Amino acid sequence: RQEFPPGTEESTLPLSLANLKLREGPIRIEVVAGDHAVYRLGKGNVATQTFELIYDSRPPVINIVSRAHNFTRGGSGMVAYTLDEPVTGTGVVFGDYFFPAFQQPSGLYASVVAFPYNVEPKDFVPRVVAVDLAGNERQTGIYYRANNRSFRQRQLNVTDSFLAMTLPEFMHQTPAFDTPLEQYLYINREIRRENRETVAALAANTAPEPLWEGVFLQMPRASSQGLFADHRTYLYNGREIDRTVHLGHDLASTAQADVIAANHGRVIFSDNLGIYGLCIVIDHGLGVHTLYAHLSHIGVDGGQRVSRGDVIGRSGITGLAGGDHLHFEVLVSGIPVQPLEWWDATWLHNNID
Repeated sequence: RQEFPPGTEESTLPLSLANLKLREGPIRIEVVAGDHAVYRLGKGNVATQTFELIYDSRPPVINIVSRAHNFTRGGSGMVAYTLDEPVTGTGVVFGDYFFPAFQQPSGLYASVVAFPYNVEPKDFVPRVVAVDLAGNERQTGIYYRANNRSFRQRQLNVTDSFLAMTLPEFMHQTPAFDTPLEQYLYINREIRRENRETVAALAANTAPEPLWEGVFLQMPRASSQGLFADHRTYLYNGREIDRTVHLGHDLASTAQADVIAANHGRVIFSDNLGIYGLCIVIDHGLGVHTLYAHLSHIGVDGGQRVSRGDVIGRSGITGLAGGDHLHFEVLVSGIPVQPLEWWDATWLHNNID
């Protein structure tokens, strides 16, 4: 109960339920307000409004259903679980990373999780989190194994002929520089960063169920030219000028070779993208995407559904490419992961399907 001076039309009153010893379930809150009118023998006009609510002070119960969680640094896996009530958000979290879970027709929640290449095993401690409609949050751990992995160190020579071949494509994307090398470094650093942010932002555009079927396909009759998470040091005239990490798998065949969709999905990007040149991104559901870069031709449009093995373009040298090849990436919620796993039917069966 609270009294207000005449003329008060609005007020906010805190209402604590802490000491009422309420039971979980439906509750009713009734608000009665009377004004200062002279009617009803000076008692004023009275209004009443009732609110029917649910009192919920318990966080969701998380039941982990998947049993084997074997993660390798740079790779991925899946966690499946059930919840005992509706939630506003749920998924797997560690550090600053969050991998959303999607409820399937069976009732299970499925979260595809990445173990980023740049996270140490000691820092990879995944936990399932769920927040219910009342804002109650619960986190629970999972049984898992985090396997370490080392990555190749490579040195790449940046030649004047390479600069002369690739830089003209970027003239409209960079400020004016005094030397080709300065322009190249801007592209390799700033434009690369912007392009990575664009790709990561596509993570939200995903189906809530798996669209893929079976193992992911690799570009046929192609040899590997660059591996996932190669740590590259760039040299110019024998001097180190830059360092990057290669976040995909480079595959080379014949010039302008057919590029196929790795699995069923929906095209969510089909355009030029800076260092990637002509680029396609396909959503396979549950936050899993594949990226195809340096193409000479794009054969699909945004929003188009594609099937596993469909020809979607041709390999090329667009973007920051030194020769005709396909740069292929697998991403989980925008985080690049090891494509070799998704090309392996046994791994896919044991860790995802």
